[in-house]
Amino acid sequence: MREYKITPIVKGTVIDHIPAGMGIRVLKILGLDVSDPKHTVSLGIHVRSKKLGWKDILKIEDRELKKQELDKIALIAPGATISIIEKGEVKEKYKANLPEKTKGILRCPNPNCITNVGEPIEHEFILISRNPVKYRCMYCERILDDVLKNLM
Repeated sequence: MREYKITPIVKGTVIDHIPAGMGIRVLKILGLDVSDPKHTVSLGIHVRSKKLGWKDILKIEDRELKKQELDKIALIAPGATISIIEKGEVKEKYKANLPEKTKGILRCPNPNCITNVGEPIEHEFILISRNPVKYRCMYCERILDDVLKNLM
């Protein structure tokens, strides 16, 4: 069997150890326009992994992610490894951890919540459980247990 590899990048961000099949979802939440020639994006789907068995990997050239983007990644792929690359070397490396608080990332599923009734208030949640992942709305206290469905 022939093994294919994604070439290293010189500058940008690498998101490794994404659960298999979730790489496209990560692309979507980051709002990456794959038709834009400004940033080269490489996505490996169902790549062999000693740690996970199978994984996805995403490489984004010439772009460093913002905190809110990192928090979104953590909601989809907690435990993913994020590496900041400069001059072909790893400058920073860390694990995606579920944020204790979120603001403007998740949408409250309660239609009567003040954040959903036309008021200019950002959705805010507090982490109440890591396994299974559950967040509580700061305003109406509704428990959110389907993070993927309620990502903004």
